[in-house]
Amino acid sequence: MGNNKIGQIGVPIAVVSIVVMMIVPMPTILLDFLLTINITGALTILLMSMFVKKPLDFGVFPALLLVATLFRLALNISATRLVLTDGYAGKVIDAFGHFVVGGSLVVGLVIFLILVVIQFLVITKGAERVAEVGARFTLDAMPGKQMAIDADLNAGLIDEGEARRRRAEVASEADFYGAMDGGSKFVKGDAVAAIVITIINLVGGFIIGVAQKGMPMGEAVQTYSLLSVGDGLVSQIPALLLSVATGLIVTRSATSGTMGGDIVSQFGKQRMAIRLAGVGVLGLMLIPGLPKFPFLIIGGAVLLLSSRLPDPEEDAPDPIAQAAAEAAALPSPDSADALVNDMHVDALALELAPDLVDLVDGSVGGDLLDRVRALRRKVALELGMIIPPVRTRDNLELPFSTYAVKVAGVVAGRGEAPPGQVLAIGDDLEVLPGRATTEPVFGLAAKWVPEQMRHQAELHGATVVDRASVITTHMAEVVREQAPRLLNREDVKAMVDAVKRHNPVVVDELVPTQMTLGEVQMVLQALLAEQVCIRDLPRIFEGLSLKAKAGSDPEGLVEAARASLGPAIAAPYVVGETLAVITLDPLLEQKLFEHLRGSEAGTNLLLDAEMAESIGQQVAHAAAESEQRGQAPVLACSPQLRPALYRLISLTSPRVPVLSYSEIGGSITIETVARVTFAHAVAA
Repeated sequence: MGNNKIGQIGVPIAVVSIVVMMIVPMPTILLDFLLTINITGALTILLMSMFVKKPLDFGVFPALLLVATLFRLALNISATRLVLTDGYAGKVIDAFGHFVVGGSLVVGLVIFLILVVIQFLVITKGAERVAEVGARFTLDAMPGKQMAIDADLNAGLIDEGEARRRRAEVASEADFYGAMDGGSKFVKGDAVAAIVITIINLVGGFIIGVAQKGMPMGEAVQTYSLLSVGDGLVSQIPALLLSVATGLIVTRSATSGTMGGDIVSQFGKQRMAIRLAGVGVLGLMLIPGLPKFPFLIIGGAVLLLSSRLPDPEEDAPDPIAQAAAEAAALPSPDSADALVNDMHVDALALELAPDLVDLVDGSVGGDLLDRVRALRRKVALELGMIIPPVRTRDNLELPFSTYAVKVAGVVAGRGEAPPGQVLAIGDDLEVLPGRATTEPVFGLAAKWVPEQMRHQAELHGATVVDRASVITTHMAEVVREQAPRLLNREDVKAMVDAVKRHNPVVVDELVPTQMTLGEVQMVLQALLAEQVCIRDLPRIFEGLSLKAKAGSDPEGLVEAARASLGPAIAAPYVVGETLAVITLDPLLEQKLFEHLRGSEAGTNLLLDAEMAESIGQQVAHAAAESEQRGQAPVLACSPQLRPALYRLISLTSPRVPVLSYSEIGGSITIETVARVTFAHAVAA
């Protein structure tokens, strides 16, 4: 049977047996064995607390402390039962009552009280305070530690597995110190219980001896009192060991070695202090009346020890020289390397106001970091590009309840997420308490309401969104809008290399023989600017390869890439099996062809202001009506007209995709929701 099986079965049985011990009488021979186990276990726990390198290595200590305290109290109850019923509780208690304290009741009581005072007022009191402060400081430091881990992950210094391990360690550390804060109360209560139990034994034994067994008062006091004191001493010695172990665990600092190794190492660096201590002890010999021999032996031994220790001044380098050497090795603040590091700009960053840090604190349920990581994967699959890591940090300069999304160091989106509130989106929100606002992505009417009003808001037909969802949704929209800026040359190189592993022929034919990485990047950025997914890179590269043979016109390359994707461009806008389409009147489309002009930057429509404004207003109105019906309309036109019409429509309706007829196909059903006309165009 493995250790895990033994622990899973043995420990519950042992705990249940402890409870049974409090009820069922036991023979004295068994009590002697259990008292011996109690002392041995306490000594083992004390030694383990000295040999662990950090408190988390003994993370089971708080629970073990409770079990050991319960076991000791069960032994107290069993011993009390034997003392009061038989006047004898085994050889262990008898030996402590007669031999250890010399058979003197006064000596036994004094020793017992001294042990209780040491445990209760000195060790337990200090350990309780250290555990309380440690728990509070650990919990306060959790958000900063988690943000530091996230910063290292985003910077690429650690991988996801290491970040997950560190977060688990931070959470375990907080749980441990919190448990130790409560566990120290067990030791404190045990000390109080020991005093009460001993007093009960003294009084109860005296009454039983005199009233029931007819003993003389002196004999009753001598018999029962010594056994009661022996029982108290037997219990207090393991209790004292566990109190010391508790103090050692909670006072351990973050060193990399065991307690004994750290003591020897750190004392070994203080040769002068140990030498002065030896001289001081020898100097005490000059005081009249003090014995010379003990001070001579101890002082000489300390001096001998100091002479064997290495001189830290000889072995260690000069700190000033070392600091100067390290400073010389570091780049100067004015050097090019230092300036380059200072000028580094994060591709994508999320900054939070100080009162929003709870969103990233896992101890209070903050899951914003997990949502941001999931968002990176979702948007990457949606757009087909590598999303840079999101650098999440706090910004003291932001107003309270505010967050900012930065792209290349520039604020691309800003919003608010007041603590303790949720965002209710919908109409007729006047009956709800809160502050009216606008939903940051779609500009819908909304209101920040207290979190307790979530259910009431839902009953009024509002869509309720929590703060983390508001931030991640806003960030997703910013990433979609800024996707062309986020796609850098290194990302394109990585994507091309990934395609080459599975489709080497198409890559070798295109890059670098026909197009450079920069030109490929330009095409991909143009596709992303129109929210076209670029996941199907092999098909895109095939279309570019055919077009690049005829010329390197940027607009022609983009259209060739779109043509290669075909109906995949229209697929995201299909609801059910229907695609809502806004079409152009044939006369208007013909008129637009007449105003189509080419340039180095691509084709454009040279329209008068009235015609351009009318087209934009009709498309915006038709799109708004379709969106209210739950549709995602697209504007369809001829392939030759599409690039120029997109440039025109993007000024007034950037959310409306412009597709060519060749990009709409497959098995979908086309529903014409509106037709754009312009009477002035016909008259002209």
